[in-house]
Amino acid sequence: MMPSSDRMSLPVSDPSPQQRGGAAAGEQRLFKGSTMTSRGAYAAVSYMSCAVMLVLFNKAALSSYSFPSANVITLFQMICSCSFLYILRRWKIISFTSGDTSSSSITDNSTSTRFLSLQTLIQTSPLALTYLLYMLATMESVRGVNVPMYTTLRRTTVVFTMFVEFILIGQKYSRSVIGSVGLIVFGAFVAGSRDLSFDAYGYSIVFLSNITTAIYLATISRIGKSSGLNSFGLMWCNGILCGPVLLFWTLIRGDLRMTMDFPYLFAPGFMIVLLLSCMLAFLLNYSIFLNTTLNSAVTQTICGNLKDLFTISLGWMFFGGLPFDLLNVMGQLLGFIGSGLYAYFKLFGK
Repeated sequence: MMPSSDRMSLPVSDPSPQQRGGAAAGEQRLFKGSTMTSRGAYAAVSYMSCAVMLVLFNKAALSSYSFPSANVITLFQMICSCSFLYILRRWKIISFTSGDTSSSSITDNSTSTRFLSLQTLIQTSPLALTYLLYMLATMESVRGVNVPMYTTLRRTTVVFTMFVEFILIGQKYSRSVIGSVGLIVFGAFVAGSRDLSFDAYGYSIVFLSNITTAIYLATISRIGKSSGLNSFGLMWCNGILCGPVLLFWTLIRGDLRMTMDFPYLFAPGFMIVLLLSCMLAFLLNYSIFLNTTLNSAVTQTICGNLKDLFTISLGWMFFGGLPFDLLNVMGQLLGFIGSGLYAYFKLFGK
């Protein structure tokens, strides 16, 4: 039998308090004076990569294949996520609690508690509620707005996030950060000023998605650091609590019946799109928890703005929508410059 040190283990969310004051604050910093660690940078890049691909696959399922229910896709994603977590936990590849990064800790923990206690589930229930609202609003917002305008309107999320963080944890920001955020929002309005496909319902859903995203990220930052759970543990709680609620909601709305009547349900192309969407949703949720706990809710939102360059380019290439014009290009550039300035302040500690 192999020794426990040779077992596989995956990275968990936030480091222990000792690590925060030691290695995480010293040699793991990206640059001298930087406020971001190398692990935080890894989480940010992972999130941006997954987010770009997931938006495109969700758009393909809902628009290209005209799948009738975003809620069912969310349910499939949640079921796959819980299944992945269950298998990885049973095989002792991952742990659900912070600090159990070593294989021996995972083994010892698995013999004392099977998964998580009822008290822990109750403690994380506010996070699960905000997660459910965030997922439903985000999935629905992709349908009614073209990809370029979707990413443009979503950039205003950072303002909602800063406001919610100030309300919940009293977070304050420097003038440099506020200025860079203001540039992002101004660029978003400039870029969207000539959208000829205006849809009041679609725009309203996107702004509702912005609000739920801000509340969700701020809740991760607050509960994720006080519950003792890592990213996998928080994802497990979300799935266990939200899955039955979402299943009941799809039943009473008739979404499951519409899904069974969907003509392309077993088409190979659609099944591949749906499978990749579920896998990317799992990776995206993990990277969101990791990025938010290691960095901050605002940094998570800014990363969403930085990855928009690739989302917009690929969205125009595959789905079309918003036409190119000088005003739109100027607005996009202003938004990217603002996001870049924030990233500079974060990386170099200005």
